[in-house]
Amino acid sequence: MSEVTNRRRAREVALQVLFQKEFVPDIDFSTSLAYFRDRLEIPKESCDYAQHLLNGIEKHSIEIDKHISEKSRNWKISRIAPVDLCLLRLGVFELCFGDNEVPPKVVIDEAIEIAKRYGGTETPNFINGILDEIWRAKT
Repeated sequence: MSEVTNRRRAREVALQVLFQKEFVPDIDFSTSLAYFRDRLEIPKESCDYAQHLLNGIEKHSIEIDKHISEKSRNWKISRIAPVDLCLLRLGVFELCFGDNEVPPKVVIDEAIEIAKRYGGTETPNFINGILDEIWRAKT
């Protein structure tokens, strides 16, 4: 499996874990990731990167949500659809706290592609707009 595919799979798994956490707040990321790893065919590299993403999101959750709140005008975090919010958290972590490991354009493109698969019809545009504004404010 190529690096791009491994990373995409990692982001999708991280999205699933984050989404599960929205509805089962007491579950920890490691337990949730283990659940998905045991039931789905997920390459080790994807699990490792998903764990990296989840650890970073957990570590920087307050700052990540602050970035989202500042750029999602007229939308309180509590009103953002759960899958959209999870996608935004993934993207913001990689853009702002990922040590420039992944180029910003790739982060945003990946978030848009995953949004097309898991979100509603307006999700890709919403994700693109928020992440683009966050990236522009950072540079």
